[in-house]
Amino acid sequence: MLTITIKQGKEKRLLAGDLLIYATAIERVDGRPNEKNKPGATAIVLNSARQFIGRAAWNPKSDVRARIWSYKEDEPVDHAMMKRRVRAAIAKRADSVRAAAPTDLVAVIRGDEDGLPGLLVDSWGGTSGYLICQFQSAGVDAWKVPIVQALLADTGCPNVYERCDELLRKAEGLPVFYRPLAGEEPPEHVQVTANGERFSMDLRNGFRYPKLRS
Repeated sequence: MLTITIKQGKEKRLLAGDLLIYATAIERVDGRPNEKNKPGATAIVLNSARQFIGRAAWNPKSDVRARIWSYKEDEPVDHAMMKRRVRAAIAKRADSVRAAAPTDLVAVIRGDEDGLPGLLVDSWGGTSGYLICQFQSAGVDAWKVPIVQALLADTGCPNVYERCDELLRKAEGLPVFYRPLAGEEPPEHVQVTANGERFSMDLRNGFRYPKLRS
């Protein structure tokens, strides 16, 4: 198992709830070469006395070397955890999604807030519309399959599309994708309502066309 040992004194931020581990906070990384070189690999995080702090997603290609998944020693990072967290995020915002008009763009998953660092998911068009996903960290990118499976199962929406913030993906050392992960690709123009504004948008890349007049 890959292990990250934190420098003495640098664990305070983590113990206070910070999810990010920067290269400057790391004393050493132990593990097999293939694990050390794999973005998204799961690592155990230890303090300088080799005591458990948490489990994290490792990324040797990013300035943010790791992102904490869990501080619980008895919580493994696996398919079940990903699906559980996706399900909880969907349930938390279910009322907003149900109350949304067909053109509303509604948040479904919001990264750190839902225990899925780097994952943003928005819904447009209800259960017959589209889920637009952004996998902005190596951790959630590595668990893309169970995340998408959970989104399909728990929302009933058949169309899941991946778009990206190219700068964030490149900073994580990840390839840039714009592609359907399930179902159909969104149309080029859809009418969107968000934060009280109405505008035409290309859901595939996030481009907003000029705002529509009321």
